[in-house]
Amino acid sequence: MSRIGKQPVTLPDGVSASMSGQTIEVKGPKGSQSFTATDDVTLTIEDNVITVTPRGKSKRARQQWGMSRTVVANMVHGVSNSFKKELEIQGVGYRAQLQGRTLRLNLGMSHDVDFEVPEGITVTVPKPTEIVVEGDDIQQVGQVAANIRRWRAPEPYKGKGIRYKGEYIFQKEGKKK
Repeated sequence: MSRIGKQPVTLPDGVSASMSGQTIEVKGPKGSQSFTATDDVTLTIEDNVITVTPRGKSKRARQQWGMSRTVVANMVHGVSNSFKKELEIQGVGYRAQLQGRTLRLNLGMSHDVDFEVPEGITVTVPKPTEIVVEGDDIQQVGQVAANIRRWRAPEPYKGKGIRYKGEYIFQKEGKKK
């Protein structure tokens, strides 16, 4: 039995859900999202509660049960509250600035990196060394944050680079004579 799949997803105030076949669409103040479940699970909406149940006892049905419930819960959370990833830049001269929908990163390369922010994602730069990525889709927010971080991942000797806020980078010891 899936412990996650058994839990129902309650819809908060201001969020509505509608079904058509295996596709569920969730609308809220931050936007709308839809998800098409596989034929291994059944989605039902009753009294502002969404429940996911498996259609069989196969391994695939049990896998899809917990995954589908988590995706629906993330959609409900995303349209009511945004998801947020915070990045911090460490390094001498490393900084970021926002120019319209383009994030310009100065990361010690011979050129500045221009990162186009995709639709549905909001990027803010409160300080030149901090980047905040927000959106209603958890997968897209995480992917955009990972793509930004990929330009200069933190290195283990000096710790320079782009890291998630609160991320610990194990510092290695340099060469000795």
